[in-house]
Amino acid sequence: MSKDQDTAPYQPQRLWQSQMLPVRNMHYHLRSWTPENHNPELPLLVLAHGWMDVAASYQFVVDAFSDAFVKGRRIVAADWRGFGLSRPPAACDSYYFTDYLADLDMLLEQLSPDRPVDLVGHSMGGNISCFYAGARAERIRRFVSLEGFGMPETSASQAPKRLAQWMDELRAQRAGGMDLAPYDSVEAVANRLQKTNRRLPRDKALWLAHHWAAPDANGQWRILGDASHKITNPYLYRVEEALACLAQISAPMLSIEASDDSLGQWHKGRYSLEQYHARLQQVKNCEIAVVQDAGHMLHHDQPQAVARLIENFLR
Repeated sequence: MSKDQDTAPYQPQRLWQSQMLPVRNMHYHLRSWTPENHNPELPLLVLAHGWMDVAASYQFVVDAFSDAFVKGRRIVAADWRGFGLSRPPAACDSYYFTDYLADLDMLLEQLSPDRPVDLVGHSMGGNISCFYAGARAERIRRFVSLEGFGMPETSASQAPKRLAQWMDELRAQRAGGMDLAPYDSVEAVANRLQKTNRRLPRDKALWLAHHWAAPDANGQWRILGDASHKITNPYLYRVEEALACLAQISAPMLSIEASDDSLGQWHKGRYSLEQYHARLQQVKNCEIAVVQDAGHMLHHDQPQAVARLIENFLR
């Protein structure tokens, strides 16, 4: 037996509860860490996951929070629509960014209708949270973005090609050309997670694999993310709108970045950390912190460091 095969999955330190909440035209899966001695005077802490991820992704950070910080505090994370267990009632061929904003608004209306919340968003979840914190500034007490950089600036001239690409991919999807490949076992799913993130330990990869994927009727493991998320967004990213939302954020904001330059790796000069930092100048009260020896999944790579930064900022 290989060393990897002999590794047991990670054992969570803090147990969660799952529930389904009605949100617009579907039910959202909510994962919550609620202490028995819940203190309603403490602000709700909401954790928003990134693209092709799930709410369980935050387990390692929740486990790394100090006992003093979590004492009495309710912490929640939801699977965005089309991810994890938040499944639309009918097949969906496209997902739109504004739907996530409305979903988050409806969730918070149920979870904390009368008090502002503390909001943490990673990657896509950070981008969604940036827009939300500007559009609903009064609903956010403090805001933390984990590598929630937004997207490169676009121009109107890109629209015809983008729309054509979107329509082509919809055709390919109908023909089955956009389906996500299955995996033979949960160990194979863990291998995939470790291939994407070289810093992810085997025990955590195995634990995540059980929440990031599930077996189908034939015993094949399928990622719990709709293949439609892979389709090109037909709408251009309008940086002027992003800047306007950033300017309306009234809550103190902490932008946490990994030491690896994700933007440089992804965009090859089309969008840089310097440009992202220039955008952050629109925020009235914003700090920047860097987590060393970490990549884009910094909450997996260095959960203790990320947890300390979040704790200190939210206090």
